Amino acid sequence: MTAARLLLVRHGETVWHAENRYAGSSDVALTEAGVRQAEALGEWAARRGGVTALACSPLERARLTARPVAAALGLAPVVREGLREADFGWGEGRTIAEMAAESPERVRAFRQDAEYGAFPGSEPPSAVAHRVTAALRELAAAHPGGTVLVVAHNTAFRIALCALLGIPVGRYRLVLPRLDNAAVTEIGIDGARTALYSLNVPTGSDSGIGTGGDQEARP
Repeated sequence: MTAARLLLVRHGETVWHAENRYAGSSDVALTEAGVRQAEALGEWAARRGGVTALACSPLERARLTARPVAAALGLAPVVREGLREADFGWGEGRTIAEMAAESPERVRAFRQDAEYGAFPGSEPPSAVAHRVTAALRELAAAHPGGTVLVVAHNTAFRIALCALLGIPVGRYRLVLPRLDNAAVTEIGIDGARTALYSLNVPTGSDSGIGTGGDQEARP
């Protein structure tokens, strides 16, 4: 099998991300900065060239971020359900500070290991890893030797990267503390093998404005 290159791009900033709230399964609109990030991503993709396919999460913030890329490259985005963001359950729509005020023990357990300390009612990292890596491998298998730009989500991508690179998924927040809005991480997938070529590369001057959800954490 010939390896495929995947350009993993976090969507543009949203209102909740600007407030550092967990925007998992919720559909949250882009801010004005997020719209600019999406437009800059389209310009970047046109300059880079070589992108042969475009895919995105079904959530609106990812589809809207993919739209300028589709227009710039003349590609129709393929929507993959498996690329949806993690559902944070009890933490959905809340900040870490709000959660810590209610239950510091839960927040402490989550910070220590996101798998074993997953928020009540949330999708554990192992489940996220299973569906997101499956979606990425399917895209790679469908485009051998090609380059696929994939627009999805901060936590979904960080968990998938850990799984693909052999890192315990419960440590994703410590190993990969943030992916910036509209920044690109490039990987190569050849069957069961994954190579990391670049991580969190900005595509425009507005990249990285939004932090999102759990970005208060630092190693």
